[in-house]
Amino acid sequence: MELVNLLHPKAVRFVGQISSKKRLFQELGDMAFSAYGLDSTDTFNALQERENLGATGVGRGVALPHARMEAPESVVGLFMRLEKPIAFDSVDKQPVDLIFALFAPKEAGVEHLKSLALVSRTMRDEDVCAKLRANSDPATLYSILSVGPNSQAA
Repeated sequence: MELVNLLHPKAVRFVGQISSKKRLFQELGDMAFSAYGLDSTDTFNALQERENLGATGVGRGVALPHARMEAPESVVGLFMRLEKPIAFDSVDKQPVDLIFALFAPKEAGVEHLKSLALVSRTMRDEDVCAKLRANSDPATLYSILSVGPNSQAA
């Protein structure tokens, strides 16, 4: 499995200003609707529900919010780079500027876990994160994510 199987080019954005985690989840809901036709309110609620179980900020400015929902037929992702990092209750208490959200069908057990592991490995790669932080063009961000770790792209 590769990230290109999870991420549509329209599901990648650079956002200048997000004021809070709640506002971020609203924006991710809007993105999920635009890219995949998922209901934005259902997406927002699913992210909030999952976050109430425990923060999905994994450290080093990265968050991996994820949720299971009725709507998607397969696991899908959204990526957002923020110009200004926001507080996210991350494990290292650092603000977040790289967000990769995943949405899986309720019954997608192994597929969801494999997708989450792939995203986690990619977002732990320091070179990938440095390239993402050095770019604001959505097409370039998508390209960086499509190639993944250990590449010379971008």
